[in-house]
Formats: sequence, C-alpha cells, structure tokens
Amino acid sequence: MTADIRHGFVGAIGRTPLIEIPSLSQATGCRILGKAEFLNPGGSVKDRAALYMVLQAEKEGKLSRGGLVVEGTAGNTGIGLALVANARGYKCQIVMPNNQSPEKIELLQTLGAEVELVPPVPFANPNNYYHVARRRAEEQENAFWANQFENLANSEAHYQTTGPEIWEQTNGAVDGIIMSSGTGGTIGGVTAYLKEQNPRIATYLIDPQGSGLYSYVTTGEFKGEGSSITEGIGIMRGTANFYRAKLDGALRGTDREVVEMSHYLLKHDGLFVGSSAALNVVGAVRLARKLGSGKTIVTILCDGGGRYQSRLFNRDWLAQKELLPQAQGLEFLD
Repeated sequence: MTADIRHGFVGAIGRTPLIEIPSLSQATGCRILGKAEFLNPGGSVKDRAALYMVLQAEKEGKLSRGGLVVEGTAGNTGIGLALVANARGYKCQIVMPNNQSPEKIELLQTLGAEVELVPPVPFANPNNYYHVARRRAEEQENAFWANQFENLANSEAHYQTTGPEIWEQTNGAVDGIIMSSGTGGTIGGVTAYLKEQNPRIATYLIDPQGSGLYSYVTTGEFKGEGSSITEGIGIMRGTANFYRAKLDGALRGTDREVVEMSHYLLKHDGLFVGSSAALNVVGAVRLARKLGSGKTIVTILCDGGGRYQSRLFNRDWLAQKELLPQAQGLEFLD
C-alpha cells in the first residue's frame, strides 16, 4: 500500500475532490458536481495559479532567493501567493481595493504579506490596484509582478491540473461545465483542456451584474450594467487568460441569486461557500435545465464562506443591501 503523503504546502495544492450536490441533482434530474477548490491548502482555487506563476518566474529567472512577489488582487490570489512565497523563501506585497471583505485583508496580513489598500477605481484610471501593483514591482529590486490577468501561467495551471482532474474524476462523462471569470485563468485553462478531450462538452460562462463578459461572449462587445456584491469575478475587458477559453455560450446571474444560493447550499447540503462559488452553482442549475435531465454538469466551488461572513452571511449587511434571503427552496431561480 502506497502512502499518500504530499510534500509541504506546495505539494498539497490540487487533486481536490469532485462533490455531488444531492439536493440539486434531485431537483434538476442531472448530476450536479462541484470541484471543491475550497479544500486547497490556501482555501481557494487561486492556490493553483499562484503556484504556477511563481514556478514559472523561477524558471525564467525573474525570482531569486529572498525576492519579492507583488500582485494586485481582490484577495484569494494574494492569499495563495503569500503562502507559496512563504513556502519558497520569498516576501510578498499585495495591492487590493479597500472595498474587499475584512476577512481577506486580515488574513493576508496574518500570513505575512505587506498589504496596500487603494480606492476602487475603473481599470482605465492609473490608480487602479492593477496598475499600482505593477508600479510597486517596478520600483523595487528583485521584485516579480505576478500579473495574474495576463500571465498565461495562470490558465496553464488549470490546463495542466484542474481540467485533467475533472476529466479523470468523471471518467470523461462530462456533458456541461460552467463557471464565472475574473482573470480568466480557471475558465480559460479548464475549457481549453476539456474541449480537446470532447468538443461536444457544453462550456458556459456565468457572469455577475456589472461585468462585460456576458455581453462579449454573446455579442462580441464588452458592455455591462449595474454592480455586484461578488468579489474577484466580473470584468469589463478581455485578458490573455480569458481569450484562451473555449465557450459555447454565457448566462447571467444576479446578486439575489448569489445570496439565496449560498444560504440554500449551507442549509440543504452543508456546503459553506463564497459568492463566486454560489454564482457558479446558480449557473450549474441553469445549464442543467438548458441541457435537460440525465446530464452531468460540473462547476467550480472556488472558496469557502468563511471569507465572507461579515457580508454574505451577515444579516445586518444583507439587510442594508436589501438582499436578506427569503427563499425556502429553489424558487429564486424560476
């Protein structure tokens, strides 16, 4: 019998289980499966990208011992980078919008990252967190800007690991896969891999309010209206990682559906997940209804709900947003 021992933090990244969500499988007549990325050692799907970006930087000579990893992020990529940096002997500096959940900010500081908070402004503004992070890296010696949006090591992590794991875990019996997109890394790598295995797999984007990706996939133009409480997903531009995606279509989701689904999953299935995971599951139900009963639908459970307790699971905060959960079942999707 071979012992399943993984080497350090880095060795523990990936090979997450694929979890069937019983209540939704029963409700849709399909098999609804969630890739449990919240079980990565850093708590999210972003551990995979963080590792691949650092390893690629080492390979290319952009990082040497004692170096600094710099990134602009809404949270989870920063957490993954901080932990990978610790494990491989680097320092870490994170620039992030000051409207992100307090749990993420405090966790980054606990992990030893230097955190710089900046006001949330549009990407075109030079003070957007993305541009500030690039400047911080340029200003310092032996510093590597991870640049997760354009760095193809991000999507390559999912092409090399997440996609093959899903294919293996389902024995190739995947009818549809759907997920949201921020940097485009997960959707880019996973859909590119799965389409190579079976072009008939239905690959879809689920996009929150305020993002322009739904419009891009369906019309070819980036247009978005409103805003969303979701963090780390939704964007008004294309990225190198997103353009790698092989998509058949796109669906939209609302904040109301995100809140209701996150509370539904906790109550009915014991799954405590964050906002992007909840949106992804909304998409899985929608795609199941679109494809018809008897299909196997996969989505990504990006991270856990613990990083959103002060918002997504806080009744006072939800009441201020007029988003208190009200549904008893899945009627919020009808």
